[in-house]
Amino acid sequence: MKTFEELGVAAPILKAIQELGYESPMPVQEEVIPYLLGDDNDVIALAETGMGKTAAYGIPVLQKIDISVYQPQALVLSPTRELCLQIADDLNDYSKYIDHLRVLPVYGGSSIESQIKTLKRGVHVVVATPGRLLDLMNRKTVDLSMVKNVILDEADEMLNMGFIESIDAILAEVPANRNMLLFSATMPQGIAGLTKKYMNSPKEIVIGKKNEGNKNIRDIYFMVRAQDKYLALKRIVDYYPNIYGIVFCRTRKETQEIADNLIKDGYNADSLHGELSQAQRDYVMQKFRIRNLQILVATDVAARGLDVNDLTHVINYGLPDEIELYTHRRGRTGRAGKTGVSIAICHIKEKGKIREIERVINKKFEKGSIPNGHDICEKQLFNLVDEIEKVQVNEEEIATLMPQIFRKLEWLDKEDIIKRIVSLEFNRMIDYYKDADEIEQVDEHEVRNRDRDLNKNGNRDRNGSKSYDAEKGYSRFFFNFGKTDGLNPNMLIEMINKCVPGKVRVGRIDLHDSFSFFEVEESQADRVTKLMNGFEVDGRKISVEPAQANRSESSNRNRDGRRGNKFAGKRQERDNDRHYGRAPRNTDRNNASFKKRDSDSQRKKRF
Repeated sequence: MKTFEELGVAAPILKAIQELGYESPMPVQEEVIPYLLGDDNDVIALAETGMGKTAAYGIPVLQKIDISVYQPQALVLSPTRELCLQIADDLNDYSKYIDHLRVLPVYGGSSIESQIKTLKRGVHVVVATPGRLLDLMNRKTVDLSMVKNVILDEADEMLNMGFIESIDAILAEVPANRNMLLFSATMPQGIAGLTKKYMNSPKEIVIGKKNEGNKNIRDIYFMVRAQDKYLALKRIVDYYPNIYGIVFCRTRKETQEIADNLIKDGYNADSLHGELSQAQRDYVMQKFRIRNLQILVATDVAARGLDVNDLTHVINYGLPDEIELYTHRRGRTGRAGKTGVSIAICHIKEKGKIREIERVINKKFEKGSIPNGHDICEKQLFNLVDEIEKVQVNEEEIATLMPQIFRKLEWLDKEDIIKRIVSLEFNRMIDYYKDADEIEQVDEHEVRNRDRDLNKNGNRDRNGSKSYDAEKGYSRFFFNFGKTDGLNPNMLIEMINKCVPGKVRVGRIDLHDSFSFFEVEESQADRVTKLMNGFEVDGRKISVEPAQANRSESSNRNRDGRRGNKFAGKRQERDNDRHYGRAPRNTDRNNASFKKRDSDSQRKKRF
């Protein structure tokens, strides 16, 4: 392995990075730095998040800056404000001993007038989010005519976040002979189009395999029922007493709910999502960086650019739709050669995503078992013992207090003192898990075999259409919300759980455009009918009724049998509306959110 000096890094930068603790170059740095220090070249570098990409492009770009020219000579584009600030901080650290070199972060959420003033004084490197940079360009306050290097950092995320048009507009204003440096963790199809349009025979540098996951990270999944996901999360967190990690959620609403519940249950947690003000986000991130928070519950966008060292775990509270997002999530842990754990809490309908992710990252998930109360208490107690063993005793500070403490406790022997210390710390947890029900884990093979048996046992009619006959031991219900209302299986299960206290085992779910069907255990059928009817969602009453049996779904959708007649389907929706007493569907209700509602005129059940 070469040293930074052997790679050609100049003395001022070498001194700065040595003070930062850089001893030897990481693989991506060893490949990229000498190449960029040579003749002008376009580069595509693919490496897992946290592998030192900022130093890989930052060191050679800074080294080639002409300090005497106070105009932007390098432009770094990043998808988020947080990453923009992190990159600018790193570049300032690397150029600490290069006199008069100026780096300016340009981003939304801060004073544009202040940024304009700094640009007028002259800067050498601009690190920017696309939106704010376009704003400055439209105001004619930034001159990109001297830019020699354009770097797209986390290019895959910029494409995912829809910045391609902004990138087009920005690159149209930089010289055609500029270099383009593209750094990314994954290589989605959109990047291939970007490289053809803007890059000239780029050198591709791949650390590991394309899109392959970091081998230092364990990928574990837990398969549970959807209604048990939060309980599973708590047990996983309890099982790792020294956890320092991020829990990723899909929506802002879910993020806030999970964080609120964790805080209420006594966990050191907080939320990070787009509905927080910038000041609130900065405050939460600062607490997390200095480890005043143990668990951060966040959305993908909010956590982008949150560069935190030594995360032990990433927990996926459900898998993301985009596989690239999972790669970015897991890349938050196991950085710089350290080990980490990426956990996914899944339900059975996400099994296919697990297989697809395994294929892309070329790595198998481990199937985990939810720890029981005994395992958790044992793990926590031994962690306490380790802390007692390792605690630093300040003899001088406590010397005057110890005689009184010894007198106070002299009637207790060593064993009694140890027992009391343990009980003082863990009575609450021991009592909780003593009475807690075990979480039922889903047997994937059993579910797969059950579905296969259902098909074998004639749960389809002779035309091959799905039948309304419920699975044995289950009752089937009509539900007056569907896909056009933004309904998905998770949301339906959540609504059932909110309406019906206690555990309700949900069977098959069949979603249609304007209505749905679901199954619950026969023993719960009366409670479900009684308790769900009368709730309101966005001012519209829920209607739950036993489904008509022994009729195929296709015949229910199209009673006159003309499958290809587009008017027959619309007519059938009206028939269903009349039969189930439902108000006509509001076609503007797409992606409706399920909110708590109260009426002033009458008291109603609500979420």
